[in-house]
Amino acid sequence: MARYVIIGNGVAGATAAEKILAAKSGAQLTIFTSEDAPFYYRPRLPEFIAGQSELAKFTLHDAAHYAQRGVDLRLATTVASVDPAARVVHDAAGGAVAYDELLLACGARPFIPPVAGADKAGVTALRDIADARRIVEMAGQSQEVVLVGGGLLGLEAGAALVRLGLKARVVEFFERLLPRQMDARGAAKLQAHLEAMGFEFYLGQKAKEITGQAKADGLLLESGQHLPGGLILFSAGVRPNLDLARQMGLDIGQAVKVDDRMATDMPGVWAAGDVAEHRGRYYGVWPAAQAQGAVAGANMAGGHELYQGTIVSNALKVVGVDLVAGGDIDAEGKLPAAVFEDERVYRKIVLDEGQIKGFIFYGQAQGARQCQKAMEQGRDVAEHAQAMTAKDFDFDRLLG
Repeated sequence: MARYVIIGNGVAGATAAEKILAAKSGAQLTIFTSEDAPFYYRPRLPEFIAGQSELAKFTLHDAAHYAQRGVDLRLATTVASVDPAARVVHDAAGGAVAYDELLLACGARPFIPPVAGADKAGVTALRDIADARRIVEMAGQSQEVVLVGGGLLGLEAGAALVRLGLKARVVEFFERLLPRQMDARGAAKLQAHLEAMGFEFYLGQKAKEITGQAKADGLLLESGQHLPGGLILFSAGVRPNLDLARQMGLDIGQAVKVDDRMATDMPGVWAAGDVAEHRGRYYGVWPAAQAQGAVAGANMAGGHELYQGTIVSNALKVVGVDLVAGGDIDAEGKLPAAVFEDERVYRKIVLDEGQIKGFIFYGQAQGARQCQKAMEQGRDVAEHAQAMTAKDFDFDRLLG
């Protein structure tokens, strides 16, 4: 019987495991994860920080799930090296597991820019449950937080800390919030809403130095302005965990290069999720990792599935805000768009030769799913272009 090993138990690794077990009932499967918790829904970490949800509430596969399937799940276990010639994985505690098929799904780590003082106490990022626990502890020792980066995760974490009573200041290098998900009009609407919640924003600014002695007490901007805060939270993107891939000698670009089957250039070795680069593209988002993990797992078990890419969409969940954005939002306004806007809603559907290329739904989530589906199918919606500018456009009937 083939021996399967997965390094990483995020959405890519967990999805691959399910595919392997579905195809090979009773398969000999070992999963290594450096985390001390089994598979959970990472996007809900801000709820944990805010005290709105316990980890158990968003754990997707608990320990019993793995035990019932005969999976050897090794929590809090770091893989030290892989010997691809002998096909053996070595962990940091001295253990060794042989494999026939190996999946690298070891994800990514938060990127903390080389800002002076970033090694001080009180400075962190949010990536996993250990980070979330640390942020909760730090929040209890500070009244103010400075968030470096106005991206999705940073704003969600910031909203959680505001709910805990902290004053939140956001520093963003770009001139608007969520530059990948929002154009100027939509970003202004979001900013006004968050300011009403208690956020302060410093746009078009760059961090220079984290001040304080051993512990952070604020952030100095390159403009010379000083923002006080005993908690400095970076939300500046992620970088793939490539240590093992480099040690193994795999072909690496932005991340580990894979083909449409999620196979690397090394026999018996696959990669999926935040550690993988497909057709020159690095995704770094949950839906792509899930889709890649499904393809990798199926093919590890002898299948013939192909990954064709993912149309990226993102949803923001902060108090009182519905925001879903996907595809090309055309922030520069080069393409025609069907736009509806009132005091509460901003809806933009980007069109190109009759097809939907991207969308922004702010203050209204209904219709985003139908737009995503039409975009993925390449449907011609030209006949609805004018009607889509109406507040009460029936997305279910006309695009469903």
